[in-house]
Amino acid sequence: MPWSEEVAARAVDEIFERRVPPLQALVGDAERVARACHAMATRFHAGGKLIVFGNGGPSTDAQHVSVEFVHPVIVGKRALPAMSLTADVATVTGVAIGEGMDEVFAHQLRCLADPQDIALGLSTDGNCGNVRRGLAEARRLGLLTVGLAGGDGGGMADDAVDHVLIARSRDPRVVKEVHVTTYHVLWELVHVFFEHPGALRQAVSA
Repeated sequence: MPWSEEVAARAVDEIFERRVPPLQALVGDAERVARACHAMATRFHAGGKLIVFGNGGPSTDAQHVSVEFVHPVIVGKRALPAMSLTADVATVTGVAIGEGMDEVFAHQLRCLADPQDIALGLSTDGNCGNVRRGLAEARRLGLLTVGLAGGDGGGMADDAVDHVLIARSRDPRVVKEVHVTTYHVLWELVHVFFEHPGALRQAVSA
């Protein structure tokens, strides 16, 4: 079929349509998202910090999440302590060579985390070994654990993670886009809870 405006329009429609179901699923997970945000806000309120990690594209998302909390782009929002375990190339590669790639996040968590902290791991398919290992170690250390996964959640959905939020798509590009939306919602709703401090002393309801 020769290229035409009609063909282009159909292609654009199909591209956008692929993104609708995962975003609708995220809306359907509103209660799950609210509970994760409430738990995060409670940890921040108690003096905890956010520690974020992921591989490849999600490694840059980890840095994005961190700066959103540390340096809010919305004037008047409170800065909250956060760090990315993917930002220090020397540490990541040093641990990878010395202890193996599966330990790059778990090792850093053992050195840097406190029990009141929050560990947020991102994985496009939910199967990244070092992300799952990091979340497992974080849970062992007493941290709140939050996972962002794609597809059906992969192995992360079966792990002992406190809160798993899933971008329900097999397309890694769509997963990344939904994850960006998800962690912006996490940031925003954490601040909503801070603006209503009484909510941090009670169970969250959807």
